[in-house]
Parts: sequence; C-alpha cells; structure tokens
Amino acid sequence: MNRIDRLVGLILYLQSRRVATAEAMAEHFGRSVRTIYRDLHALGECGVPIAAEAGVGYRLLRGYHLPPVNFSEQEACALATSAVFAGRSGDADLRRNIDSALAKIRAVLPGPERDRSLRLEQGLGTAAQPAPPGPVALSLVQRALVRCRALRFSYQGYGKDAPEERTVEPLGLVYYCDRWHLIAWCRLRRAYRDFRVDRLAAPEMLAESFAPHQDFSLAAFLKEAMPEPGLRAEVFFDAASVDRARREWWPGLAAEAPAAGGAVLTLRAVSWPHLAAWLLSFGRGARVLSPPTLAPLVVELALEAARHHAGDAAPSGPA
Repeated sequence: MNRIDRLVGLILYLQSRRVATAEAMAEHFGRSVRTIYRDLHALGECGVPIAAEAGVGYRLLRGYHLPPVNFSEQEACALATSAVFAGRSGDADLRRNIDSALAKIRAVLPGPERDRSLRLEQGLGTAAQPAPPGPVALSLVQRALVRCRALRFSYQGYGKDAPEERTVEPLGLVYYCDRWHLIAWCRLRRAYRDFRVDRLAAPEMLAESFAPHQDFSLAAFLKEAMPEPGLRAEVFFDAASVDRARREWWPGLAAEAPAAGGAVLTLRAVSWPHLAAWLLSFGRGARVLSPPTLAPLVVELALEAARHHAGDAAPSGPA
C-alpha cells in the first residue's frame, strides 16, 4: 500500500471508530507506530481535524467525513447503458469487471436512485448477438497496455498458412468492424502493427517492461493505416433497404437525397469490388446509378454466385 492509499485508509479507519490508538492503527496497516505518527501529522497539515486524547487515542472531530463518491441518476444510467454494449464484446472477463463496478456504484446511490438504476438495467438489452468469445480476455491486453509490459502470443494473420510467435509492445486498443484490435510495436517486424485481439493465441504478459513510445500517435497511425475512402458511388436503395444501407456501410455517406420509393445515397468507398460484393447482398433492393463501371461488377458477381449455386462452378476452398 502506497502512502496516499494509507492516508485515505487512516481517515476511513478513524471515521468508522469513536477512538483508535496509534498502536492499533500500526497493527492494522502493518507499519510502525512512528510511521503512523508521521501520517497523522501529515493529515493534520492537510486540514483533516484529528483530535488526540492523552492515554485514550485519536479521533476525528464530530461532523467530519470523507465525502463518498456520488453519481447522479444520469451518470448511473449512462454506465448501465455502457454495460449493455460491453456485453456484446463476448469477453466474459470484461463483463464480470463491469458488473462488479456497477454493484459498487449501486452501493453508494441513495435508495430511490438505486431502485431507478436497477429498473433501467433490467429494462435494457440488445437484440444483436454478442461477438463470439476470443481465446484471450481483453483485460489481459488492457493490463499489459497500462503497465507498459510486453506481450507474447501466437498470431494467425489473415491469409497466412501458419501462425507466428510475436512479441509486441502494446500501445493502443481500437474497436472497429465489430472487433477489438491491438495496435502495438512488433519486435519481429520492427514496425507498428494492427493485431485482431480475437486472433491472439496463448497470450502471455511478460515481466519485461518497455519505455513509452512518446513519438507514437494512435490517431496518426489509424489515419495512415486505414485507406482513405476516396471513391464515390451513387446508389438507389428502396424504402425497405435504405435504413440498413445507412447503418451498415462503414466508410460512410458523402450525400443523401430522397427519391420516389426510397433514397439515393452517395457512398464513400475504398474499392469497387468490395462495394460491389456488399451491394449484391441487397438483391433487388439496390440499383447502381454511377459510376458506370460499378454495375457490371455487381452483375459479374451475381452470375458467378448463380453458377456456383447451380453446380456449374468448380468448388472452391478446402475439401
């Protein structure tokens, strides 16, 4: 226990008792009586009103209390809402820690606010299925990040035939495309890399620590690593599809205009094949207006899918 924690602990100790001796406090905190005397003197200099009675002990003057951590009703509701979305991550350890934190928050709420917070928690939910649990608890990666400790794990990269052992220096955690990503300095590649957390296998936080990368900017890395969606496509979506299109297309919209029976969305895109594959999933609910090269790509993908399902295409992938 560091000194700040011990000083706060001394106030709470005295707050819970009418009187206490220096010897009892020394035994409770595992320190010498001399250390307790110094701590009490420091608290007095900070304005904590401690009275001493010769032959009796120490006590806090009547009326003084260490103020509890209070949460407004809105703050408690916001935290309860965050817990619902955290449950979608599929990380049991994260959910367990959030539940524990919420229990502590409820404990300091006044009765009426506590009842309202509980009603909200019971009334919140999400219809979306949580992400499948990964092989590693997110909290392990978080601990390595905040403690500046190296991580070692086996990593199966996208399209790789076999996993590789990596030792990295964790620098950031980013959530995108429904997955957590670890941004770290990879000692094997001697460069900053993006690792999907659900692909980490047999992770181990090493005893070895590393110096913070003062010149590293997470925002700058993400801007450089993620391709800029510089392409634009105009697509008509019917009324049944337009809301899904707004919600799903992660590069975002550049513009939107109402149209009879639906809306015309100007989609930002990174590549035409990627956009074409996504548009195909809408069936007759989407129609490409521009550019003229995009519609033939959708048609080609549709024909390939038709041939595949008709049995005319050679099977692909592992047998």
